[in-house]
Amino acid sequence: MQRFPSAVEVAGLRRPELPVACLRPHAATRAAEFFVDRFPGTSLYAVKANPDPVILDALYVGGIRAFDVASLNEVMLIGERFPSARMAFMHPVKSRHAIRRAYFDYGVRDFSLDCAAELDKILEATDNARDLGLFVRVAVDNSDAMLSLSRKFGVDGLEAVDLLRAVRHRAARLGICFHVGSQSMHPQAWVRALQRVHQLILRAGVVADVIDVGGGFPARYPGLEPPPLTAYFEAIERMWAEELPITYTCDLWAEPGRALVAESASILTRVELRKGDALYLNEGTYGALFDAGGPGFVYPARRIRVDRPDEPTGLMPFRLYGPTCDSIDAMAGPFWLPQDTDDGDYIEFDMLGAYGMALRTGFNGFMTEAPAIIEDEPALTQYVARERPAAAAVRLIGS
Repeated sequence: MQRFPSAVEVAGLRRPELPVACLRPHAATRAAEFFVDRFPGTSLYAVKANPDPVILDALYVGGIRAFDVASLNEVMLIGERFPSARMAFMHPVKSRHAIRRAYFDYGVRDFSLDCAAELDKILEATDNARDLGLFVRVAVDNSDAMLSLSRKFGVDGLEAVDLLRAVRHRAARLGICFHVGSQSMHPQAWVRALQRVHQLILRAGVVADVIDVGGGFPARYPGLEPPPLTAYFEAIERMWAEELPITYTCDLWAEPGRALVAESASILTRVELRKGDALYLNEGTYGALFDAGGPGFVYPARRIRVDRPDEPTGLMPFRLYGPTCDSIDAMAGPFWLPQDTDDGDYIEFDMLGAYGMALRTGFNGFMTEAPAIIEDEPALTQYVARERPAAAAVRLIGS
């Protein structure tokens, strides 16, 4: 894979016809080091956020040794790349084939579930193994999250109590897991969730071996400024140490995804047409800019010119359209770019390491060129260094 100092050189030297994923593995390594060092438990990287081997290797360098996998393909990817790593199959609904292969071929012992039928399936597929870690996924409040994950999975109330008791009888390790939603904007979300877990444990009268606080740890985007990650860690640790009973001697897990890899990639796109304040790009919501569509995320964006002078002009807000024929391939923004941005200009959108690369499709035949490794800093880190020099030495993820 080619290396470049920045996306400016990618545009100037390659003049790409198609979008180019620009990978910054050093940013992923830095974020992993921060999370492993600061989170008061075990960090399992959520592979779904970005399964690119370059990024996986960077996270491993940063100290990640455990992975949240959600499919047999993810199990195979991690099992073959990092044979000694721990994997937890944390999708609450799995096929019997996937469970069996994960258990017998790849040594996976930890599985999540949120109903009795899934428990029966796991036991059947593993031949009633006696060394299973079984994690009951409980439903918790997602009101602080930008993207709710509460509608599809999770058990609560009397059903949760009964399931916890049933799992306790069959599991070598009883785990309880939850997800407060993606890009959760307040540490209090985890406090409420842990309080709910505590209530369910007391009602069920069981002893838990692991509590997994899931993912949802946020990254910074324009217009989305959550508290620093240390505030989330402190809230979880305070709840763990001070408010929960001292008889809790179980392990603490988390499944960070976005927080580890958001800064690890950008996408270099090209403007194909301008209509007033609308720019038509060769990348859109069926590609790396999915979250700029329905969820309405606004990414850091900068224009890059290679064939004509790039003279400073004032900025104006633009809305964007992707290349497909689908009218929902649209991004309202606003994305602030130079007023004279036009056909042929390149635009680099940053903070796309989480889900941006993973959610790309080939719909309508629109593909990408070979990715590149970029050596400069992500856009928001550059902003901190330029506008807040006193904070430049502080890792952005925790500043």
